[in-house]
Amino acid sequence: MQRTFRLDEAPAIAGAATPLTRPVGIGATGLYVPEQVVTNDDLAETLDTSDEWITSRIGIRQRRFLTEGMATSDMGIAAARQALDRSGVDAGDLDVVIVATFTPDQPLPSTALIVAEALGARRALPLDLSQSACAGGIHAILLAAHLLQNDAFRNILVIGADAGSRLTDPLDRGTRVFFGDAAGAALLRPTASGFGLLSWHTGSALSYEVQIPAGGSRRPTSPETVDERGQFLKMNGRAVWDMATGQLPGSIRQAALRAGVGLEDVRHFLLHQANQNIINETVSSLGISADRVPTTVGRLGNTGAASMFTVLHEAMETTVRHGDLMIMAGIGAGFLWGSVCLRHFGPDPSGDAWG
Repeated sequence: MQRTFRLDEAPAIAGAATPLTRPVGIGATGLYVPEQVVTNDDLAETLDTSDEWITSRIGIRQRRFLTEGMATSDMGIAAARQALDRSGVDAGDLDVVIVATFTPDQPLPSTALIVAEALGARRALPLDLSQSACAGGIHAILLAAHLLQNDAFRNILVIGADAGSRLTDPLDRGTRVFFGDAAGAALLRPTASGFGLLSWHTGSALSYEVQIPAGGSRRPTSPETVDERGQFLKMNGRAVWDMATGQLPGSIRQAALRAGVGLEDVRHFLLHQANQNIINETVSSLGISADRVPTTVGRLGNTGAASMFTVLHEAMETTVRHGDLMIMAGIGAGFLWGSVCLRHFGPDPSGDAWG
């Protein structure tokens, strides 16, 4: 029997009790967004909606759709190459390549392996996180940080990439207006003591309110499931709102508490770009200023596992400075949620960089 947890039943799972033995930070980032811009007016040509309705309800004005013939791995490769170029790390020196996506190129082979092969990361261990949905970025960062506790690993590339346009029903206003396509990448490596990942918090509650009902072992693809359009994403928007606004603020507070810092000390809050109203509600609940919460959702939409990497990349390019505290937080289908608190290490105005 399938059970959906109520919000007040959602269990909180403990995160970091002690700091990492080996400090791990973000060395460089990369980003790829497709060229095709899809506006709200474009969607209104085939859906019962309007620019005013979409903008007022979810704060999204446009999103990017992947060009026909391209796949999730193509976006991941492009973002990864940019991160590697900016880090000065050769692909051959990567120890692990992690790809978080709920839109893999195909069920087999591994999307992470496809990306690693294209990069020339031939000695890297390819790992796929394929069912964490929009929480995939948080899960991938935590996995990388813990793998880097092994002295044999030094460079791990984390990629969040999703082509939501490929899994949303073109006839369903309830999902089609939300999602866009993008990929973001971050290179994680050991850093100086007192910097990098300071703490984390995660939680989960089993729910089928956001799901792709067909195509797995329970309901294999068949003419009947295709007729039912069961291969597309189904989403209960009210359940997403309740869970996101109910869990994200508490998770962020826990990550700050476990890092021993106050919310007032955190310069950058890099949140999952689900929709603008969820972000606004989270900001209001936390009592923080909106200028510390950059957004991309208005112009990129919800890009799944890539969404936190879009704001991370833009912040790293423009406003993040040596010593800045930042919290990344996300929630995805499952439901799965979590937050990480990091202190950034270099470069700073004096020219210091990674040691």
